[in-house]
Amino acid sequence: MIAPPSSLVLLAPLAEEETPPTGWWDGAWGVALTVVLIMVVAAVAHSITAAVINRAVKRWITSGRSRADSMVDNPEETVELQAMIMSQRREQRARAVGQLARNTIALMIWGTAILLALTELGINITPLLASAGVLGVALGFGAQTLVKDYLSGFFLIVEDQYGVGDLVDLGPVIGTVEEVTLRVTRVRDMTGVVWYVRNGEILRVANQSQGWTMASAVIPVAYDANLEQLRQIITEVGTEMASDPETSQMMLGRPTFAGVDAVSGEAIYVRFLAKARASQQVPLTRELRERLKVAFDRHGIVVPILARPVQYNPDGTPLPPGSPPPAAPR
Repeated sequence: MIAPPSSLVLLAPLAEEETPPTGWWDGAWGVALTVVLIMVVAAVAHSITAAVINRAVKRWITSGRSRADSMVDNPEETVELQAMIMSQRREQRARAVGQLARNTIALMIWGTAILLALTELGINITPLLASAGVLGVALGFGAQTLVKDYLSGFFLIVEDQYGVGDLVDLGPVIGTVEEVTLRVTRVRDMTGVVWYVRNGEILRVANQSQGWTMASAVIPVAYDANLEQLRQIITEVGTEMASDPETSQMMLGRPTFAGVDAVSGEAIYVRFLAKARASQQVPLTRELRERLKVAFDRHGIVVPILARPVQYNPDGTPLPPGSPPPAAPR
């Protein structure tokens, strides 16, 4: 047997170790197409989820409107009336929750897509994720107040504690809500001053624009006034206000005589109540006082002059009513 040449012996192992040529997909074009495919899938997923959320919000609004249309605007049925009024607020709440859900899902989808694209480009995202975790912990400790504000704002919107246009009492300020964000709430008070209240500092909310409120007027009358006559007067005033298109839109039902609030040696204090629509408590109370004054004058009901002690300044001039007493001389 003749042995093969040594050159052939050396070339044979080299020929066996050669790797087959790679396909075009494993090259730069393949990476580029993979990144494009990831972005296209993310865009499609974003569009589908947004369409699903929009459809759910539309159904939520439609169901709320159908329930409101099936109810009767009867001032005597307080529970049904409040349900009808609250159903009208569901549209604003549904749109706010839908916008929040769309933004959250978009952030999740595109964040995942960017991380997958970076992996395809050969970038090691493990140090990036570790750095992000450390940075998140540091920001969590350094921005606890900011996180608290955002979480409180999220629940304020989801729970529909108040919305734009509502008359609210947030503790430090009472006024009309002009803007609600995840971090702050902008409120304009009765004097026109704009307040920015951090959502994390809101411990209680008194909303006068959800459902209905009660307008109340307390008026002193003479000690010997006829209470039955007062009931008849308030009935007449209620009839007039119910027939007036301007005031009928402000109240739910007619004003009622609630009774005697207090008794003194000079007068008795009687209270009148009227159920007001949302945000109409203050104007309805003013209108009720004005009409009662006119009706009292018409029927000869006298509001007594209450004797109050008069305080004087050191120079002998009287102090205005309600002023604090002057400081004692040293």
